[in-house]
Amino acid sequence: MTTADSRKIADFWFDPICPWAWMTSRWMLEVEKLRPVDTRWHVMSLSVLNEGRDDLSDFYREMLAAGWGPVRVLTAAAQAHGDKVLGPLYTELGTRFHNQGLPNNRETIVAALRAADLPEELADAADTDAYDDALRASHAEGIGLVGEDVGTPVIAVDGPDGDRVAFFGPVVTPTPRGEAAARLWDGTILVASTPGFYEIKRTRTAGPSFE
Repeated sequence: MTTADSRKIADFWFDPICPWAWMTSRWMLEVEKLRPVDTRWHVMSLSVLNEGRDDLSDFYREMLAAGWGPVRVLTAAAQAHGDKVLGPLYTELGTRFHNQGLPNNRETIVAALRAADLPEELADAADTDAYDDALRASHAEGIGLVGEDVGTPVIAVDGPDGDRVAFFGPVVTPTPRGEAAARLWDGTILVASTPGFYEIKRTRTAGPSFE
């Protein structure tokens, strides 16, 4: 029998505009059902990560400019109502951005806040830098575990020997469900816990499938 004390915490850093992080976050919710692990959510930012780069496409540059809004709102919500609201608000934002294909704008953010039982006035945070210091600190904590040459998500958890391990990804589509999700978790922790292991990678041949 799994007790609360025997469950591990998986710290998960996300940017809600990233479709691949969204896929991985839904996988983590599957993992929680079958393995003794609970997810603790943190904000990171692709807009912060890519600051100062001049090799970006116009499309990506515009996406990053708009990307400040949702992470600022998430940061403001956590400051006002506690970190416990990050998971539910992320779910509401991600469902709208990715599954429903709604635009990243104030209307969508307000709808997500309402669905998460949070004050819609928090949407005002999207247009101010008042929360950027806290946002940058959260981002730095996550990216500092894995290095600057990756993106979102970042996951950190105690490995089999008790040592903390952190990694980017996994990048996967569609979201594994049931025992497939649990097997992927077991394998990811196994390789991430191997001293000196850094990378498994292959070319993506499909985009994110929000099934």
